[in-house]
Amino acid sequence: MFRLFARIVLSASLLLLSPVLAELGVGGVTVAAEESEASRQKTRRVPSMSEATFKKLAEAQEFVDAKDMQGALRVLNDMLTSRRRPLNGNETGQVHNMLGFLYFSMEDYERAIDHYRIVINQGEDIPEGLEVTTLYTLAQLSFVAERYRDALRYMETWIGKATNPGPEPHIFMGQVYYQMEDYRSAITQIERGVAVAQERGTPVKENWWSLLNYLYYEQENWPKVLEILGILVKDFPKREYWIQLAGIHGQEGQEVEQLGAMEAAHAGDFLREERDFTTLAGLLMQAEVPYRAARILDKGIGDGTIEATSTNLRSLGQAWQLSQETEKAIEVFERAGKVADDGRIYERLAALYLDNDEYPKCVTAASNALNKGGLRKKQAVYVVRGMCEYNRDRLTTARTSFSSCRSEARRAKDSANQRICQQWITFIDRELRRREQLQRAL
Repeated sequence: MFRLFARIVLSASLLLLSPVLAELGVGGVTVAAEESEASRQKTRRVPSMSEATFKKLAEAQEFVDAKDMQGALRVLNDMLTSRRRPLNGNETGQVHNMLGFLYFSMEDYERAIDHYRIVINQGEDIPEGLEVTTLYTLAQLSFVAERYRDALRYMETWIGKATNPGPEPHIFMGQVYYQMEDYRSAITQIERGVAVAQERGTPVKENWWSLLNYLYYEQENWPKVLEILGILVKDFPKREYWIQLAGIHGQEGQEVEQLGAMEAAHAGDFLREERDFTTLAGLLMQAEVPYRAARILDKGIGDGTIEATSTNLRSLGQAWQLSQETEKAIEVFERAGKVADDGRIYERLAALYLDNDEYPKCVTAASNALNKGGLRKKQAVYVVRGMCEYNRDRLTTARTSFSSCRSEARRAKDSANQRICQQWITFIDRELRRREQLQRAL
């Protein structure tokens, strides 16, 4: 009966601790209970509990059940200070175990730790099951109290006493080392925990892989990061894992693998944000698949996933242009040019109109580019405008554009465009003289 009561008190304490431990990804309650079972079977001869002690513990438990923690504390403290009969080691351990539970329930972790330490200090006078489980509890409470070295010491002691420990204690120690920023030791423990889980055929939890991935990332061990991300996207597919996988491939210069990861994420409907789609479109452009890039950008801008900024519209226009979809490219560049801060889009648009034999629109676009400014080579835009004016048979206006080109080229020390514009000026002057002579002859 005394043993049954002790188990009830101990189980209540551990169950109260479980929500905190669940946040750490460690199933401490179940683990401690299961893996100390073999230890419990080795019966340790401990001092017996008197009937008076049992009744007092039962009285304290009644206060706990009524959620009167102060009443329970009064009963337990009276037991420790009573002069009627000193408590033996087993009784002392049971009282302090219950006190530890009470202080934990009141979130006074420091006092809870102090009382659980007293339980451990009873040594051979307490049952092995209580000792082993209290060690596990102390390790976890020390973690919560940020006493990381104590947490490691208690867990190492627990592992030494437990029979065939599972993966969770190693994961716990890995988390402790992580908090201590000892990433190498954290990796060792978590890999050990993963190995134990795999040997037992039990699932490896997502947060174990995620923490291991982070630790390798901090060490810049990119092959291991890629290996673990490969596991995460397969077993726990999420957007962030696919994006990370693609990003590391890109960082390592593995463009084919980067594009493959992004396309797989797109096929799995994991892409959500604007940068996801623009990155995929950019990779497709690099891979010389502009039509697919254009389709992605066009759909994103159409449904609002991608903002219709000048940059995004310019990318779409370039994709359509490279896809030989000239009309679509022109339409997009017209729209982009109006919202752009500089004239570069109008510069590209003028070249498209020239190629498409739309000379009036070419002149307008080139003039818009020059008016907005921010061009890399103004002289190149003057060349395009001059050619469009020439094709409209407006030779004098064309000559003015080429003269402006020559002046800009001289200022920029651009000998190539200076030569080209001078040739155009010479050609136009000859044509104007020829026409003048022809007019006189008539």
